[in-house]
Amino acid sequence: MSRLIGTYARAVRAPIISQGDDLENITVDCILAAAKNDGFELKDRDIIGVTESLLARSQGNYLDIEEIAEETRSVFADHFVVLFPILSRNRFSHILKGLAMSGRQITVMLSYPSDEVGNHLMDLDAMYKANLNPHTDVLSRQEFRKLFGHTFKHPFTGLDYIDLYMDLAVDNNIEVVLANDPLAALSYSKDVLVATIHDRKHLKNLLLNNGGNTIIGLDELATKQGKSGGYNPEFGLLGSNLAGNNRLKLFPRDAEQFCYAVQKKLFEKTGKTVEVLVYGDGAFKDPVGKIWELADPVVAPGFTAGLMGTPNEIKMKYIADNELVGLSQEEAQRQLKQKISQKGTNLLGQNASLGTTPRQLTDLLGTLCDLMSGSGDKGTPIIHIQGYFDNYASD
Repeated sequence: MSRLIGTYARAVRAPIISQGDDLENITVDCILAAAKNDGFELKDRDIIGVTESLLARSQGNYLDIEEIAEETRSVFADHFVVLFPILSRNRFSHILKGLAMSGRQITVMLSYPSDEVGNHLMDLDAMYKANLNPHTDVLSRQEFRKLFGHTFKHPFTGLDYIDLYMDLAVDNNIEVVLANDPLAALSYSKDVLVATIHDRKHLKNLLLNNGGNTIIGLDELATKQGKSGGYNPEFGLLGSNLAGNNRLKLFPRDAEQFCYAVQKKLFEKTGKTVEVLVYGDGAFKDPVGKIWELADPVVAPGFTAGLMGTPNEIKMKYIADNELVGLSQEEAQRQLKQKISQKGTNLLGQNASLGTTPRQLTDLLGTLCDLMSGSGDKGTPIIHIQGYFDNYASD
């Protein structure tokens, strides 16, 4: 076997990006400088990942939260429900702060025992010990405190999110309740802001079909350019992050256009056709904290066409256990390589593909990129991946 390395990824350092910077050329320059410095060459079908925050920052895609207040006043005439927001300082607290600045009365309905991405409000065993039925029981804030007090804190942040969200009220205009039946929101107000990330379309339709009046999602706020310049026509406030005391960084716009521009520039400089994606949160779940990391609306808001689809792979362990038993190592390798080379373009439903991961390539690659770049001080927001589309038969 002449080749011993399959897929590998490099995390590439980049300069601090500011509004107005030419991120296309900066990305290309960083990749080429890393290749020269570390002695590697770009190949056809290499993959370049760029974190969404770089693109948003270069675009100046920031929003003053006062604009959330102004838009809220124009949408909701009076009292409204904020349905199933996640528990997050970084992701949601500033959005709620802007909503509260509108002066409207707000009922925040939290799901329990956790939000949609796994941040818990209570211990699961304690919930059942309290004889709560999470499918039907609706709890006021006072009832929640009577049952659980202030004993449960978020394991990573140490925060009590009910207190955090209540403290964002303006003239006591926020109340918190807990429920899991989305239709319970309509008993508080017929006007609802759906704050979920991944099942927002279903919930909006459900509420509208059951007597809701004004039903919108976070993806429908901040979709048009305002005074501060920040907006996202596709995702609105979804994918936003805290960027200061009174400012949010929104999910980037025109990510696909950026990917194709980087692809084109790299081809012009190297003659190699690479694939490019912009990535946000990876789609994985922390087995200890039980938190699903995907707080962005999608893993990859933009990518080139070569990254569409799902893997088409044979499960080597299945073949080894069922078809190669008793063969010499040399013969087993020969037959396995031959089978992979002749596998065809669609293995869906075949035994040979049992146990392979039926996920979108962009979700897998974006997750890899997110894990490589980290979310702290590594300073490597650009990822170079090589050999991802190779297999055991590739020399």
